[in-house]
Amino acid sequence: MRVQRLEISTDVYLPPADVYEFLLNFPRYARYSEYLDRVEQYGDGGPGTEYDLVFSWWKLSYTARSEVTDVDEPRRIDWRTVKDIEANGYWRVEPAPDRAPEGVERASEVFFVVELDTESARGSAISIPSFISFDSVLDRVIPKIQAEGRRVVERVVADLEGQQRDIELRIHETPSL
Repeated sequence: MRVQRLEISTDVYLPPADVYEFLLNFPRYARYSEYLDRVEQYGDGGPGTEYDLVFSWWKLSYTARSEVTDVDEPRRIDWRTVKDIEANGYWRVEPAPDRAPEGVERASEVFFVVELDTESARGSAISIPSFISFDSVLDRVIPKIQAEGRRVVERVVADLEGQQRDIELRIHETPSL
């Protein structure tokens, strides 16, 4: 098993409870991503809720299924995948009053953390044309994921705050586990 861990964070100029409520409404995320076609929700957003995330890019399409495993309102939403690929992670929202710029009353720091077993993505989990190697697809997908992640976060922050602004997306890189 080879686990990759990625942690990113950014500041949002709202109180944690507002950010948390926004994050719980996961199906709206499809509006922000070029590669996420739709999200189907099965449950109320709390523990046990499952989501089908339908992605497509290039010649690939994939439906990931994730489950909310725990919530700690208004601080954290834990999740894991329940189909094919082994991954888990969480959203964490922390008060960050020292990060609020002049004229802004409250701020939060929002973290997204994911741990992915890259070996679980090989084989039959994702349908790749037989003449293309998994590693070559992975090499092409990683830069797309990073660029898409930035675009999604920018759109989410603009929607939350009501206006577009430059964001600082902090990537807390961690070694493979």
